Amino acid sequence: MSQAATSFRIGSKVRISRVRDRIPGKLVEQLKKSDVGKVLNYKMTDGKGIGVIVELSDGTVSWFFNDEISPA
Repeated sequence: MSQAATSFRIGSKVRISRVRDRIPGKLVEQLKKSDVGKVLNYKMTDGKGIGVIVELSDGTVSWFFNDEISPA
């Protein structure tokens, strides 16, 4: 997958700035503690967009849309 589709490189630190959809309570609590994580990989979202798979500080792995994250 091309890195040109997103401005975030694998291994870079990112901040979760917002979340579009409902997410599990456990993830909400983790984001309240620390909203910074590391980009692990990319994810095709709907055939048109690219999401970013992020590992949070507690080891939780989740994916976010490109516009939900910002550089840390």
